[in-house]
Amino acid sequence: MQVLYLGNGDPQIINILSRYGDRVLVTDQRISRKCQEVTHSDFLVSYGYRFILKEEVLTRFQERAINIHISLLPWNRGADANLWSFLEDTPKGVTIHHLDSGIDTGKIFVQESISFDRNETLRSSYEKLSEIAVKLLDSCWKSMRSGAVSSFSQVEGGSFHRLSDKLPYLYLLEQGWDTPVTYLTGKALPCNI
Repeated sequence: MQVLYLGNGDPQIINILSRYGDRVLVTDQRISRKCQEVTHSDFLVSYGYRFILKEEVLTRFQERAINIHISLLPWNRGADANLWSFLEDTPKGVTIHHLDSGIDTGKIFVQESISFDRNETLRSSYEKLSEIAVKLLDSCWKSMRSGAVSSFSQVEGGSFHRLSDKLPYLYLLEQGWDTPVTYLTGKALPCNI
Protein backbone atom coordinates (compact mmCIF):
# COMPACT_ATOMS: atom_id res chain seq x y z
CA MET A 1 0.00 0.00 0.00
CA GLN A 2 1.11 3.58 -0.60
CA VAL A 3 0.23 6.23 1.99
CA LEU A 4 0.15 9.93 1.16
CA TYR A 5 1.10 11.93 4.25
CA LEU A 6 0.11 15.58 3.99
CA GLY A 7 1.99 17.71 6.47
CA ASN A 8 5.39 18.52 7.87
CA GLY A 9 6.96 15.08 7.46
CA ASP A 10 7.30 14.23 11.15
CA PRO A 11 9.72 11.25 11.28
CA GLN A 12 7.70 9.54 14.03
CA ILE A 13 4.55 9.69 11.90
CA ILE A 14 6.44 8.39 8.86
CA ASN A 15 7.80 5.51 10.96
CA ILE A 16 4.30 4.54 12.11
CA LEU A 17 2.84 4.76 8.60
CA SER A 18 5.63 2.65 7.09
CA ARG A 19 5.74 0.03 9.85
CA TYR A 20 3.75 -2.55 7.86
CA GLY A 21 5.85 -2.28 4.72
CA ASP A 22 3.85 0.54 3.16
CA ARG A 23 5.51 3.22 1.09
CA VAL A 24 4.97 6.76 2.45
CA LEU A 25 4.97 9.85 0.24
CA VAL A 26 5.18 13.18 2.06
CA THR A 27 4.17 16.63 0.86
CA ASP A 28 3.19 19.92 2.42
CA GLN A 29 2.25 21.40 -0.97
CA ARG A 30 -1.26 21.93 -2.32
CA ILE A 31 -2.51 18.80 -4.11
CA SER A 32 -5.23 18.02 -6.63
CA ARG A 33 -6.86 14.83 -7.90
CA LYS A 34 -4.48 14.80 -10.88
CA CYS A 35 -1.28 14.91 -8.80
CA GLN A 36 0.80 11.78 -9.15
CA GLU A 37 0.98 11.48 -5.34
CA VAL A 38 -2.81 11.30 -5.23
CA THR A 39 -3.38 8.97 -8.19
CA HIS A 40 -0.80 6.46 -6.93
CA SER A 41 -1.74 6.44 -3.23
CA ASP A 42 -4.15 4.14 -1.43
CA PHE A 43 -4.57 6.02 1.86
CA LEU A 44 -4.30 9.68 2.88
CA VAL A 45 -3.15 10.91 6.29
CA SER A 46 -3.20 14.63 7.07
CA TYR A 47 -1.44 16.19 10.06
CA GLY A 48 -0.68 19.90 10.17
CA TYR A 49 -1.55 20.33 6.49
CA ARG A 50 -2.43 23.96 5.74
CA PHE A 51 -4.69 23.51 2.72
CA ILE A 52 -8.35 22.51 2.50
CA LEU A 53 -8.76 19.35 0.43
CA LYS A 54 -11.21 19.52 -2.44
CA GLU A 55 -14.05 17.04 -2.74
CA GLU A 56 -12.44 15.50 -5.83
CA VAL A 57 -9.41 14.46 -3.76
CA LEU A 58 -11.50 13.15 -0.88
CA THR A 59 -13.70 11.17 -3.28
CA ARG A 60 -10.57 9.47 -4.62
CA PHE A 61 -9.82 8.07 -1.17
CA GLN A 62 -13.41 7.33 -0.06
CA GLU A 63 -13.14 6.10 3.56
CA ARG A 64 -9.34 6.01 3.48
CA ALA A 65 -8.56 9.63 4.38
CA ILE A 66 -7.92 10.70 7.97
CA ASN A 67 -6.83 13.83 9.77
CA ILE A 68 -4.97 14.19 13.04
CA HIS A 69 -6.17 17.37 14.76
CA ILE A 70 -4.81 18.78 18.01
CA SER A 71 -8.14 19.58 19.56
CA LEU A 72 -10.91 17.68 21.25
CA LEU A 73 -13.46 17.91 18.45
CA PRO A 74 -15.97 19.39 17.99
CA TRP A 75 -14.09 22.14 19.86
CA ASN A 76 -11.62 24.28 17.95
CA ARG A 77 -12.14 23.09 14.40
CA GLY A 78 -9.98 24.87 11.86
CA ALA A 79 -6.88 26.96 12.54
CA ASP A 80 -4.86 27.52 15.71
CA ALA A 81 -6.70 24.90 17.75
CA ASN A 82 -4.25 24.94 20.65
CA LEU A 83 -4.36 28.72 20.99
CA TRP A 84 -8.17 28.82 20.91
CA SER A 85 -8.48 26.06 23.49
CA PHE A 86 -6.89 28.47 25.95
CA LEU A 87 -8.38 31.76 24.71
CA GLU A 88 -11.88 30.30 24.99
CA ASP A 89 -11.02 27.87 27.81
CA THR A 90 -12.54 24.93 25.94
CA PRO A 91 -11.76 21.18 26.25
CA LYS A 92 -8.25 20.25 25.14
CA GLY A 93 -7.01 17.11 23.45
CA VAL A 94 -6.28 15.31 20.18
CA THR A 95 -8.68 13.75 17.68
CA ILE A 96 -8.15 11.45 14.71
CA HIS A 97 -11.10 11.71 12.38
CA HIS A 98 -12.32 10.87 8.92
CA LEU A 99 -11.78 13.63 6.36
CA ASP A 100 -14.98 14.87 4.77
CA SER A 101 -15.95 17.97 2.81
CA GLY A 102 -16.24 20.11 5.97
CA ILE A 103 -13.38 21.50 8.03
CA ASP A 104 -12.64 19.07 10.87
CA THR A 105 -16.24 17.81 10.80
CA GLY A 106 -15.71 14.14 9.92
CA LYS A 107 -16.60 11.14 12.03
CA ILE A 108 -14.23 10.49 14.92
CA PHE A 109 -12.11 7.36 15.13
CA VAL A 110 -10.32 8.10 18.40
CA GLN A 111 -9.65 11.04 20.68
CA GLU A 112 -7.94 11.75 23.95
CA SER A 113 -8.47 14.67 26.29
CA ILE A 114 -5.68 16.32 28.27
CA SER A 115 -5.42 18.79 31.12
CA PHE A 116 -2.56 21.23 31.39
CA ASP A 117 -1.05 22.69 34.53
CA ARG A 118 -0.43 26.37 35.18
CA ASN A 119 3.24 26.16 34.14
CA GLU A 120 2.50 25.42 30.49
CA THR A 121 3.28 27.68 27.58
CA LEU A 122 1.81 27.57 24.09
CA ARG A 123 4.99 25.76 23.01
CA SER A 124 4.99 23.12 25.77
CA SER A 125 1.24 22.48 25.41
CA TYR A 126 1.62 22.07 21.64
CA GLU A 127 4.53 19.64 22.16
CA LYS A 128 2.42 17.56 24.57
CA LEU A 129 -0.50 17.52 22.15
CA SER A 130 1.87 16.43 19.37
CA GLU A 131 3.16 13.58 21.55
CA ILE A 132 -0.41 12.42 22.17
CA ALA A 133 -1.14 12.64 18.42
CA VAL A 134 1.77 10.32 17.67
CA LYS A 135 0.73 7.94 20.46
CA LEU A 136 -2.88 7.81 19.24
CA LEU A 137 -1.87 7.13 15.65
CA ASP A 138 0.56 4.46 16.82
CA SER A 139 -2.15 2.72 18.84
CA CYS A 140 -4.73 2.58 16.06
CA TRP A 141 -2.93 2.79 12.68
CA LYS A 142 -2.91 -0.97 12.05
CA SER A 143 -6.70 -1.13 12.52
CA MET A 144 -7.30 2.08 10.59
CA ARG A 145 -5.28 1.02 7.56
CA SER A 146 -7.24 -2.26 7.41
CA GLY A 147 -10.61 -0.53 7.90
CA ALA A 148 -11.28 -2.33 11.17
CA VAL A 149 -11.85 0.80 13.31
CA SER A 150 -15.37 2.09 13.74
CA SER A 151 -16.12 5.79 13.97
CA PHE A 152 -18.80 7.94 15.52
CA SER A 153 -20.39 11.27 14.62
CA GLN A 154 -19.29 14.43 16.35
CA VAL A 155 -21.64 15.89 18.91
CA GLU A 156 -23.45 19.16 18.19
CA GLY A 157 -21.83 22.46 19.08
CA GLY A 158 -18.15 23.14 19.43
CA SER A 159 -16.26 25.98 17.78
CA PHE A 160 -14.52 26.91 14.54
CA HIS A 161 -11.77 29.44 13.78
CA ARG A 162 -10.06 30.81 10.70
CA LEU A 163 -6.45 32.00 10.66
CA SER A 164 -7.64 35.62 10.67
CA ASP A 165 -9.71 35.13 13.83
CA LYS A 166 -6.60 35.34 16.01
CA LEU A 167 -5.57 38.80 14.76
CA PRO A 168 -7.37 40.73 17.55
CA TYR A 169 -5.57 38.56 20.13
CA LEU A 170 -1.99 38.73 18.83
CA TYR A 171 -1.16 41.42 21.37
CA LEU A 172 -1.53 38.76 24.08
CA LEU A 173 1.33 36.73 22.59
CA GLU A 174 4.05 38.95 24.07
CA GLN A 175 6.40 35.98 24.35
CA GLY A 176 5.32 34.25 21.15
CA TRP A 177 5.17 30.48 21.55
CA ASP A 178 6.61 30.84 25.05
CA THR A 179 3.61 32.82 26.28
CA PRO A 180 2.25 31.20 29.46
CA VAL A 181 -1.18 29.70 28.88
CA THR A 182 -2.42 31.24 32.14
CA TYR A 183 -2.01 34.62 30.47
CA LEU A 184 -4.35 33.51 27.66
CA THR A 185 -6.99 31.47 29.46
CA GLY A 186 -10.48 32.84 29.00
CA LYS A 187 -9.40 36.04 27.21
CA ALA A 188 -11.86 35.48 24.34
CA LEU A 189 -15.57 34.96 24.55
CA PRO A 190 -16.73 31.49 23.47
CA CYS A 191 -18.02 31.33 19.92
CA ASN A 192 -20.46 28.45 19.69
CA ILE A 193 -21.56 27.19 16.30
